[in-house]
Amino acid sequence: MSSQTSSHKPRVAVVFGGRSSEHAISVLTAGAVLRAIDRDKYEVLPIGITTDGRWALTADDPERMAIAGRQLPSVAALAESAEGGVVLPVDPTSREVVYTEPGSVPKALGEVDVVFPVLHGPYGEDGTLQGLLELSGIPYVGSGVLASAVGQDKDYMKRVFTSFGLPVGPYEVIRPREWEKDPAAARKKIVDFAGEHGWPLFVKPARAGSSIGITKVDDLADLDEAVEEARRHDPKVIVEALLRGREIECGVLEFEDGPRASVPAEIPPVTAHDFYDFEAKYIDSAAGIVPAPLTAEQTAKVRELAVEAFEAASCEGLVRADFFLQDNGEFVINEINTLPGFTPISMYPRMWQESGVSYPELIDRLLQAALNRSTGLR
Repeated sequence: MSSQTSSHKPRVAVVFGGRSSEHAISVLTAGAVLRAIDRDKYEVLPIGITTDGRWALTADDPERMAIAGRQLPSVAALAESAEGGVVLPVDPTSREVVYTEPGSVPKALGEVDVVFPVLHGPYGEDGTLQGLLELSGIPYVGSGVLASAVGQDKDYMKRVFTSFGLPVGPYEVIRPREWEKDPAAARKKIVDFAGEHGWPLFVKPARAGSSIGITKVDDLADLDEAVEEARRHDPKVIVEALLRGREIECGVLEFEDGPRASVPAEIPPVTAHDFYDFEAKYIDSAAGIVPAPLTAEQTAKVRELAVEAFEAASCEGLVRADFFLQDNGEFVINEINTLPGFTPISMYPRMWQESGVSYPELIDRLLQAALNRSTGLR
Protein backbone atom coordinates (compact mmCIF):
# COMPACT_ATOMS: atom_id res chain seq x y z
CA MET A 1 0.00 0.00 0.00
CA SER A 2 1.40 3.39 -0.89
CA SER A 3 2.21 6.02 1.70
CA GLN A 4 -0.41 8.36 0.23
CA THR A 5 -3.32 6.01 0.98
CA SER A 6 -2.11 4.29 4.17
CA SER A 7 -2.76 5.66 7.64
CA HIS A 8 0.77 5.22 8.97
CA LYS A 9 3.25 8.05 9.20
CA PRO A 10 5.53 8.13 6.14
CA ARG A 11 8.97 6.72 6.95
CA VAL A 12 11.84 8.92 5.81
CA ALA A 13 15.34 7.54 5.29
CA VAL A 14 17.75 10.46 5.60
CA VAL A 15 20.84 9.30 3.69
CA PHE A 16 24.01 11.29 4.28
CA GLY A 17 27.82 11.27 4.36
CA GLY A 18 29.15 9.57 1.26
CA ARG A 19 32.42 8.98 -0.55
CA SER A 20 33.01 12.48 -1.90
CA SER A 21 35.25 15.20 -0.49
CA GLU A 22 32.06 16.88 0.77
CA HIS A 23 31.41 14.08 3.28
CA ALA A 24 31.53 16.32 6.36
CA ILE A 25 29.26 18.97 4.81
CA SER A 26 26.70 16.26 4.14
CA VAL A 27 26.82 15.21 7.80
CA LEU A 28 26.27 18.83 8.86
CA THR A 29 23.30 19.06 6.49
CA ALA A 30 21.83 15.80 7.82
CA GLY A 31 22.00 17.10 11.38
CA ALA A 32 20.03 20.19 10.42
CA VAL A 33 17.46 18.19 8.42
CA LEU A 34 16.96 15.66 11.25
CA ARG A 35 16.44 18.55 13.65
CA ALA A 36 13.79 20.08 11.40
CA ILE A 37 11.69 17.07 10.37
CA ASP A 38 8.29 17.03 12.09
CA ARG A 39 8.41 13.81 14.14
CA ASP A 40 4.63 13.95 14.68
CA LYS A 41 4.20 13.67 10.92
CA TYR A 42 7.14 11.45 9.85
CA GLU A 43 9.13 8.50 11.13
CA VAL A 44 12.86 8.88 10.53
CA LEU A 45 15.62 6.38 9.74
CA PRO A 46 19.11 7.96 9.56
CA ILE A 47 21.49 6.08 7.25
CA GLY A 48 25.08 7.25 6.93
CA ILE A 49 27.46 6.31 4.13
CA THR A 50 31.10 6.14 5.23
CA THR A 51 33.95 7.53 3.15
CA ASP A 52 34.71 4.00 1.93
CA GLY A 53 31.10 3.45 0.83
CA ARG A 54 29.64 1.35 3.66
CA TRP A 55 25.97 2.11 4.43
CA ALA A 56 25.81 2.35 8.21
CA LEU A 57 22.99 2.57 10.70
CA THR A 58 23.58 5.72 12.74
CA ALA A 59 22.19 7.29 15.86
CA ASP A 60 19.38 9.80 15.39
CA ASP A 61 21.48 12.41 17.18
CA PRO A 62 21.71 15.78 15.36
CA GLU A 63 23.87 17.28 18.12
CA ARG A 64 26.74 14.95 17.16
CA MET A 65 26.46 16.06 13.51
CA ALA A 66 27.86 19.53 14.10
CA ILE A 67 31.28 21.15 13.90
CA ALA A 68 33.01 20.84 17.26
CA GLY A 69 35.60 23.61 17.51
CA ARG A 70 37.14 23.29 14.05
CA GLN A 71 36.62 19.52 13.91
CA LEU A 72 34.29 18.28 11.15
CA PRO A 73 31.90 15.38 11.85
CA SER A 74 31.93 12.00 10.07
CA VAL A 75 29.66 9.00 9.59
CA ALA A 76 32.34 6.69 11.02
CA ALA A 77 32.04 8.50 14.36
CA LEU A 78 28.23 8.20 14.29
CA ALA A 79 27.87 4.58 13.11
CA GLU A 80 26.35 2.15 15.58
CA SER A 81 28.75 -0.56 14.39
CA ALA A 82 32.14 -0.59 12.70
CA GLU A 83 31.11 -3.48 10.44
CA GLY A 84 27.31 -3.55 10.11
CA GLY A 85 25.70 -2.48 6.84
CA VAL A 86 22.31 -1.26 5.65
CA VAL A 87 20.95 -2.68 2.39
CA LEU A 88 18.25 -1.08 0.25
CA PRO A 89 16.20 -3.42 -1.93
CA VAL A 90 16.94 -3.17 -5.64
CA ASP A 91 13.41 -4.39 -6.22
CA PRO A 92 10.46 -2.06 -6.91
CA THR A 93 8.03 -4.56 -5.32
CA SER A 94 9.63 -4.16 -1.88
CA ARG A 95 10.78 -1.19 0.17
CA GLU A 96 12.07 -3.30 3.06
CA VAL A 97 15.42 -2.10 4.42
CA VAL A 98 17.70 -4.74 5.94
CA TYR A 99 20.59 -4.41 8.40
CA THR A 100 23.36 -7.01 8.40
CA GLU A 101 26.37 -7.69 10.60
CA PRO A 102 29.04 -10.36 10.07
CA GLY A 103 28.00 -13.62 11.76
CA SER A 104 24.49 -12.41 12.57
CA VAL A 105 21.06 -13.01 11.06
CA PRO A 106 19.96 -10.04 8.90
CA LYS A 107 17.55 -7.75 10.69
CA ALA A 108 14.59 -6.12 8.93
CA LEU A 109 14.37 -2.39 9.64
CA GLY A 110 10.95 -1.99 8.02
CA GLU A 111 9.81 -0.28 4.85
CA VAL A 112 10.93 3.15 3.68
CA ASP A 113 8.38 5.43 2.01
CA VAL A 114 10.72 8.18 0.85
CA VAL A 115 14.44 8.93 0.86
CA PHE A 116 15.83 12.37 1.67
CA PRO A 117 19.33 12.23 0.16
CA VAL A 118 21.53 14.94 1.63
CA LEU A 119 24.74 13.77 -0.03
CA HIS A 120 26.84 16.37 -1.79
CA GLY A 121 29.17 15.76 -4.71
CA PRO A 122 29.96 12.50 -6.54
CA TYR A 123 28.37 9.21 -5.43
CA GLY A 124 25.23 10.92 -4.17
CA GLU A 125 24.32 14.25 -5.74
CA ASP A 126 25.41 13.28 -9.24
CA GLY A 127 22.64 10.87 -10.25
CA THR A 128 24.28 7.69 -8.94
CA LEU A 129 22.14 7.42 -5.80
CA GLN A 130 19.12 8.63 -7.76
CA GLY A 131 19.62 5.75 -10.20
CA LEU A 132 19.72 3.24 -7.33
CA LEU A 133 16.50 4.68 -5.90
CA GLU A 134 14.84 4.53 -9.33
CA LEU A 135 15.75 0.83 -9.55
CA SER A 136 14.39 0.34 -6.04
CA GLY A 137 11.16 2.19 -6.83
CA ILE A 138 11.56 4.40 -3.74
CA PRO A 139 10.53 8.07 -4.09
CA TYR A 140 13.19 10.59 -3.17
CA VAL A 141 13.65 14.31 -2.62
CA GLY A 142 15.19 16.34 -5.41
CA SER A 143 16.12 15.98 -9.04
CA GLY A 144 16.23 12.78 -11.07
CA VAL A 145 19.19 11.04 -12.67
CA LEU A 146 19.77 13.36 -15.64
CA ALA A 147 19.31 16.68 -13.83
CA SER A 148 21.46 15.49 -10.94
CA ALA A 149 24.26 14.47 -13.30
CA VAL A 150 24.07 17.73 -15.25
CA GLY A 151 23.99 19.74 -12.03
CA GLN A 152 27.15 18.01 -10.81
CA ASP A 153 29.23 18.42 -13.95
CA LYS A 154 30.12 22.10 -14.47
CA ASP A 155 31.16 21.39 -18.06
CA TYR A 156 27.87 19.90 -19.22
CA MET A 157 25.86 22.21 -16.98
CA LYS A 158 27.27 25.21 -18.84
CA ARG A 159 26.66 23.51 -22.18
CA VAL A 160 23.00 22.97 -21.27
CA PHE A 161 22.61 26.57 -20.09
CA THR A 162 24.22 27.89 -23.26
CA SER A 163 21.89 25.79 -25.41
CA PHE A 164 18.90 27.37 -23.63
CA GLY A 165 20.27 30.88 -24.10
CA LEU A 166 21.27 31.46 -20.48
CA PRO A 167 24.32 33.70 -19.94
CA VAL A 168 27.48 31.88 -18.78
CA GLY A 169 31.02 33.16 -18.27
CA PRO A 170 34.10 32.12 -20.28
CA TYR A 171 35.49 28.69 -19.39
CA GLU A 172 37.79 25.96 -20.65
CA VAL A 173 37.78 22.24 -19.84
CA ILE A 174 40.81 20.00 -19.42
CA ARG A 175 39.74 16.37 -19.76
CA PRO A 176 41.65 13.58 -17.99
CA ARG A 177 43.41 12.23 -21.08
CA GLU A 178 44.52 15.71 -22.15
CA TRP A 179 46.50 16.31 -18.96
CA GLU A 180 47.75 12.73 -18.66
CA LYS A 181 48.90 12.28 -22.29
CA ASP A 182 50.11 15.76 -23.22
CA PRO A 183 50.31 18.15 -20.26
CA ALA A 184 52.24 20.69 -22.34
CA ALA A 185 49.38 20.96 -24.85
CA ALA A 186 46.82 21.14 -22.02
CA ARG A 187 48.88 23.84 -20.31
CA LYS A 188 49.07 25.82 -23.56
CA LYS A 189 45.28 25.56 -23.87
CA ILE A 190 44.93 27.23 -20.45
CA VAL A 191 47.60 29.85 -21.20
CA ASP A 192 45.87 30.74 -24.48
CA PHE A 193 42.61 31.06 -22.53
CA ALA A 194 44.34 33.40 -20.06
CA GLY A 195 45.74 35.37 -22.99
CA GLU A 196 42.19 35.96 -24.19
CA HIS A 197 40.48 36.56 -20.85
CA GLY A 198 43.33 37.62 -18.54
CA TRP A 199 44.68 36.44 -15.21
CA PRO A 200 43.71 35.48 -12.55
CA LEU A 201 41.88 32.26 -13.41
CA PHE A 202 39.95 29.86 -11.21
CA VAL A 203 40.98 26.23 -11.57
CA LYS A 204 38.33 23.82 -10.28
CA PRO A 205 37.38 20.15 -10.14
CA ALA A 206 34.62 19.86 -12.75
CA ARG A 207 32.43 17.66 -10.53
CA ALA A 208 32.89 18.84 -6.95
CA GLY A 209 31.26 21.46 -4.78
CA SER A 210 31.54 23.37 -1.50
CA SER A 211 34.48 25.24 -3.07
CA ILE A 212 36.70 22.19 -2.46
CA GLY A 213 39.82 21.88 -4.61
CA ILE A 214 39.52 25.36 -6.14
CA THR A 215 42.59 27.56 -6.64
CA LYS A 216 42.76 31.16 -7.73
CA VAL A 217 45.76 31.29 -10.09
CA ASP A 218 47.45 34.65 -10.65
CA ASP A 219 50.10 33.58 -13.15
CA LEU A 220 51.67 30.66 -15.00
CA ALA A 221 54.02 29.77 -12.13
CA ASP A 222 51.17 28.37 -9.99
CA LEU A 223 49.18 26.73 -12.77
CA ASP A 224 50.47 23.13 -12.58
CA GLU A 225 50.02 22.98 -8.83
CA ALA A 226 46.46 24.29 -9.16
CA VAL A 227 45.58 21.70 -11.81
CA GLU A 228 46.99 18.89 -9.66
CA GLU A 229 45.02 20.16 -6.64
CA ALA A 230 41.80 20.10 -8.69
CA ARG A 231 42.68 16.64 -10.04
CA ARG A 232 43.01 15.30 -6.49
CA HIS A 233 39.22 15.63 -6.35
CA ASP A 234 38.31 15.03 -10.00
CA PRO A 235 40.44 14.07 -13.04
CA LYS A 236 38.33 16.45 -15.12
CA VAL A 237 39.22 20.12 -14.56
CA ILE A 238 37.38 23.30 -15.46
CA VAL A 239 39.12 26.66 -15.79
CA GLU A 240 37.04 29.80 -15.44
CA ALA A 241 37.80 33.44 -16.12
CA LEU A 242 37.49 35.94 -13.28
CA LEU A 243 34.11 37.67 -13.44
CA ARG A 244 34.20 41.03 -11.75
CA GLY A 245 31.02 41.82 -9.90
CA ARG A 246 28.79 40.77 -7.03
CA GLU A 247 27.99 37.17 -6.07
CA ILE A 248 24.22 36.65 -5.98
CA GLU A 249 22.36 33.45 -5.09
CA CYS A 250 18.72 32.49 -5.50
CA GLY A 251 16.74 29.47 -4.31
CA VAL A 252 14.18 27.60 -6.41
CA LEU A 253 11.52 25.42 -4.80
CA GLU A 254 8.87 23.34 -6.55
CA PHE A 255 5.32 24.22 -5.51
CA GLU A 256 2.06 22.65 -6.63
CA ASP A 257 1.84 25.12 -9.52
CA GLY A 258 5.49 24.79 -10.54
CA PRO A 259 8.91 26.13 -9.49
CA ARG A 260 9.16 29.48 -7.72
CA ALA A 261 12.22 31.55 -6.84
CA SER A 262 13.07 32.89 -3.39
CA VAL A 263 14.30 36.34 -2.58
CA PRO A 264 17.96 36.45 -3.67
CA ALA A 265 20.96 36.73 -1.36
CA GLU A 266 24.37 38.32 -1.78
CA ILE A 267 27.69 36.81 -0.74
CA PRO A 268 29.80 39.81 0.29
CA PRO A 269 33.55 39.94 -0.35
CA VAL A 270 35.38 37.81 2.24
CA THR A 271 38.30 39.87 3.47
CA ALA A 272 40.04 37.04 5.35
CA HIS A 273 40.00 34.76 2.29
CA ASP A 274 41.05 35.13 -1.32
CA PHE A 275 37.56 34.06 -2.42
CA TYR A 276 34.46 32.35 -0.97
CA ASP A 277 36.24 29.07 -0.31
CA PHE A 278 35.50 26.04 1.89
CA GLU A 279 36.84 27.58 5.10
CA ALA A 280 34.94 30.80 4.53
CA LYS A 281 31.71 28.87 3.98
CA TYR A 282 31.82 26.30 6.74
CA ILE A 283 34.58 27.00 9.25
CA ASP A 284 34.62 30.78 9.53
CA SER A 285 30.86 31.09 8.89
CA ALA A 286 30.86 33.85 6.29
CA ALA A 287 27.41 35.41 6.33
CA GLY A 288 25.41 36.25 3.26
CA ILE A 289 23.08 39.23 3.02
CA VAL A 290 19.42 38.19 2.78
CA PRO A 291 17.68 39.70 0.91
CA ALA A 292 20.34 40.97 -1.47
CA PRO A 293 20.41 44.78 -1.85
CA LEU A 294 19.26 44.83 -5.47
CA THR A 295 16.88 46.99 -7.42
CA ALA A 296 13.37 45.65 -8.05
CA GLU A 297 14.33 45.05 -11.68
CA GLN A 298 17.52 43.18 -10.73
CA THR A 299 15.64 41.05 -8.21
CA ALA A 300 12.98 40.15 -10.77
CA LYS A 301 15.63 39.30 -13.37
CA VAL A 302 17.71 37.00 -11.17
CA ARG A 303 14.59 35.18 -9.96
CA GLU A 304 13.51 34.70 -13.56
CA LEU A 305 16.94 33.35 -14.54
CA ALA A 306 16.98 30.98 -11.55
CA VAL A 307 13.69 29.39 -12.60
CA GLU A 308 14.89 29.23 -16.22
CA ALA A 309 18.03 27.38 -15.09
CA PHE A 310 15.89 24.98 -13.01
CA GLU A 311 13.74 24.22 -16.06
CA ALA A 312 16.67 24.05 -18.51
CA ALA A 313 18.34 21.24 -16.54
CA SER A 314 14.99 19.43 -15.95
CA CYS A 315 15.37 19.82 -12.17
CA GLU A 316 12.82 18.76 -9.57
CA GLY A 317 12.23 19.72 -5.96
CA LEU A 318 14.90 22.28 -5.26
CA VAL A 319 17.91 24.12 -6.63
CA ARG A 320 20.22 26.90 -5.51
CA ALA A 321 21.35 28.98 -8.48
CA ASP A 322 24.53 31.06 -8.19
CA PHE A 323 25.12 34.17 -10.28
CA PHE A 324 27.52 37.03 -10.80
CA LEU A 325 26.05 40.49 -11.22
CA GLN A 326 28.74 42.02 -13.40
CA ASP A 327 29.89 45.61 -13.27
CA ASN A 328 28.03 46.22 -16.55
CA GLY A 329 24.74 45.32 -14.85
CA GLU A 330 24.31 41.92 -16.58
CA PHE A 331 23.79 38.65 -14.72
CA VAL A 332 25.88 35.57 -15.53
CA ILE A 333 24.93 32.19 -14.11
CA ASN A 334 27.87 30.44 -12.48
CA GLU A 335 26.26 27.13 -11.49
CA ILE A 336 23.29 25.38 -9.95
CA ASN A 337 23.33 23.09 -6.95
CA THR A 338 20.66 20.37 -7.04
CA LEU A 339 21.17 19.40 -3.38
CA PRO A 340 22.30 22.62 -1.69
CA GLY A 341 23.47 22.60 1.90
CA PHE A 342 20.93 22.76 4.71
CA THR A 343 23.42 23.61 7.45
CA PRO A 344 22.34 26.29 9.92
CA ILE A 345 24.32 28.90 7.96
CA SER A 346 23.42 27.64 4.48
CA MET A 347 22.00 30.19 2.09
CA TYR A 348 19.19 28.05 0.62
CA PRO A 349 17.05 27.74 3.78
CA ARG A 350 17.90 31.32 4.78
CA MET A 351 16.60 32.65 1.46
CA TRP A 352 13.36 30.71 1.83
CA GLN A 353 12.97 31.77 5.45
CA GLU A 354 13.12 35.37 4.23
CA SER A 355 10.59 34.43 1.52
CA GLY A 356 8.07 33.21 4.10
CA VAL A 357 8.83 29.47 4.09
CA SER A 358 10.15 28.31 7.46
CA TYR A 359 12.81 25.61 7.78
CA PRO A 360 10.36 22.89 8.94
CA GLU A 361 7.86 23.88 6.21
CA LEU A 362 10.65 23.73 3.62
CA ILE A 363 11.56 20.18 4.66
CA ASP A 364 7.88 19.18 4.70
CA ARG A 365 7.27 20.62 1.21
CA LEU A 366 10.22 18.69 -0.20
CA LEU A 367 9.10 15.42 1.39
CA GLN A 368 5.48 15.82 0.29
CA ALA A 369 6.55 16.63 -3.28
CA ALA A 370 8.69 13.49 -3.33
CA LEU A 371 5.88 11.32 -1.93
CA ASN A 372 3.49 12.63 -4.58
CA ARG A 373 5.93 11.98 -7.45
CA SER A 374 6.42 8.54 -8.94
CA THR A 375 9.77 7.05 -9.82
CA GLY A 376 10.51 6.15 -13.44
CA LEU A 377 9.96 8.31 -16.52
CA ARG A 378 7.95 11.42 -15.68
